[in-house]
Amino acid sequence: MEPRRLSTTTRLAGVVGLAFLLAFAVLGGFAYFAVSSLLYQDAREVIHADAEGLTDLYRHGGRPALRVEVEQRVTAPDDPDALYAVIERATGRRVAGNLDAPPRGNHARWIRRQGTDDPALPQLLYQRPLDHDLLLITGLRLRSESGFLAMSLRAATMATLLAVALGLLLGGLIARWVSHRLRRLEETVARVGEGALASRVPLDGSGDAFELLALRFNRMLDRIEILLSGVREATDHIAHDLRTPLTRLRSRLEHLRADVRVPRATLESAIAEVDQLLQSSSALLRLARLEAQAPADTDPDIALEPLVRDAIELYEPIAAERRIALVQSLEPVRSRGDADQLFQMLINLLDNAIKYSPADSEIRVSLRCDADGAHLEIADRGGGIPAGERERVFDRFHRLERHRGSPGSGLGLSLVRAIVHRHRGQIRLEDHRPGLRVCVLLPPAG
Repeated sequence: MEPRRLSTTTRLAGVVGLAFLLAFAVLGGFAYFAVSSLLYQDAREVIHADAEGLTDLYRHGGRPALRVEVEQRVTAPDDPDALYAVIERATGRRVAGNLDAPPRGNHARWIRRQGTDDPALPQLLYQRPLDHDLLLITGLRLRSESGFLAMSLRAATMATLLAVALGLLLGGLIARWVSHRLRRLEETVARVGEGALASRVPLDGSGDAFELLALRFNRMLDRIEILLSGVREATDHIAHDLRTPLTRLRSRLEHLRADVRVPRATLESAIAEVDQLLQSSSALLRLARLEAQAPADTDPDIALEPLVRDAIELYEPIAAERRIALVQSLEPVRSRGDADQLFQMLINLLDNAIKYSPADSEIRVSLRCDADGAHLEIADRGGGIPAGERERVFDRFHRLERHRGSPGSGLGLSLVRAIVHRHRGQIRLEDHRPGLRVCVLLPPAG
């Protein structure tokens, strides 16, 4: 089975929601980067100012003054997150300060590392040499930045959930609006496909792209209806015009039967050909009327089992002449429709089955009902129809190559399909191995 594809409206809702979430993520990321950079820059300025002040003190008071100042800042700090260290460059010993495990190196640089006393708090340090003897390190525990990061993560989690909900809601509303605008077009297409060619998409006067699409679709339907009406009228006129001269021609051929000078075999062949033309003309008229009718939604409920039994009884003598058995398995089934049209469908299918079945074979006719509707199956043991021809045989005047010499007009299955479609049913042809199985599904009564 092919994987089920998402509908266009579902994909549209997903795209809108994803775009909303992506825009929120980009905006949130930019805000986080901007605020974090400001906090980091402020920390650098504070640390650098501390370093400059201590450097000036060292220049004027020397090592004792620097040591006393650093110890005072550590003992009574203005900022508990401030970090200091005065290191002897030669030995690496800490002379003063509160910085554990000072970094190694003797040149000026900025250092960012995880805290040794509190790994959750990163440290930002500034290292600079005071002279060939001492190294000064000033720094801060980045408590504000860490707090901002934690708060940002919590806020981002909540905001992401809210953004997802809002994105899905917004996408769903847009998809629902688009689906609502397209539903009228879809319903009209369905009605036209069922034969209601006069259906049109209702217009709401909004003037948007959907309105323009509906307007052009209605114009297309107008043009199609005009063309089909012209074809139907031409077919009706041709069938009517042919019927009268063909009837007169047949009457004259009947009068010629009394003339012994005319060969009887030639006369019988001419009469048979005229009869076939008359049958084709009548079938064309019936087909045109069927295709012009509305679907059978207002027809009464009828019992299908008696119709099938009557059709089988009608064709039993013809089948018996060819030693063909008609095996039936019928259940009481009801459906909505026109009894005469459904009976015409049955005799057309039985006529085809008997015509193309070999002698000493059987034709199985079954009728059953389930939740889907009424199932009618007629299966023979004839030559069957190739898979590539099973749709084309429903076209007007289409006949298989091996059957072109046999009697018939090529309109029987066209009539059958027109009747099935008018009753909102389905018809398909299957391989019976050997033979052909015709499956007709009609909607249940009511």
